Amino acid sequence: MSASKSSARKRVSEPQIPKSESKRRASAVEDDFDAEISDDIKGIMTALKQIREKAQQDGLKKKEETISSVTSEVKSKIDELKLKLEKDRQGFAKALSKSSKECENLLKNETAKFQSIYEKFNKEKATHLQSLRGKKEKSMISDLEQDSRKRISELKESLKKKKQDDKAFSFLRKTLGSFLDNASDEDFPPDD
Repeated sequence: MSASKSSARKRVSEPQIPKSESKRRASAVEDDFDAEISDDIKGIMTALKQIREKAQQDGLKKKEETISSVTSEVKSKIDELKLKLEKDRQGFAKALSKSSKECENLLKNETAKFQSIYEKFNKEKATHLQSLRGKKEKSMISDLEQDSRKRISELKESLKKKKQDDKAFSFLRKTLGSFLDNASDEDFPPDD
C-alpha cells in the first residue's frame, strides 16, 4: 500500500502535462543532454587531439634527439676512424720511407760491389787477353822462327847443293875445256 500511496502523491504533486508537451520537453532535455554530451565529447576529442599532437611533438623531439645523438656518435666514430687511419697512414709512410732508405742504401752498396767486381773483371780480362796475345805473339814468333830456321836450313841446303853443282859444273867445264883445247880458262870465270 505504501507504494501505491507514493505513486499517488507523485501524481498529485506533479501537474498534469499533456503528452505532446512532455514529448517536446523530453526531446528538449534530450537535446540539451545530447548537446552537453556532444560538447563534452568534443572537448574530450580536442583534448585527445592535443594530447596526440603533443605526443607526436614529443615523439618528434625524441626522434630528433635520438637522430642527433646517433649522428653525434657516428660523427665521433668517423672522426676516431679518421684519426686512426691518419695515424696508420703516417706509420705506414714512416715504415715505407725507412724501408725505401734501407733499400736505397742496399742498392748503393750492391751497385758499388758490382762496379768493383766489374772493374776487376775488366782488368783480369785485359790481363788475360794480353797474356793470350803474348802467348799468341810468342807462338807466332816461335812459328816464324821455326819457319825461318826451316827456310834457312833449306837455303843452306840449296846453297850447298848450288856450290856442289857449281863445283860439278866447274869441273865439267874444265873437263870439257880440256877436251876442247881451244877453250881457255878465261872464257869461264873462276868459281867462288
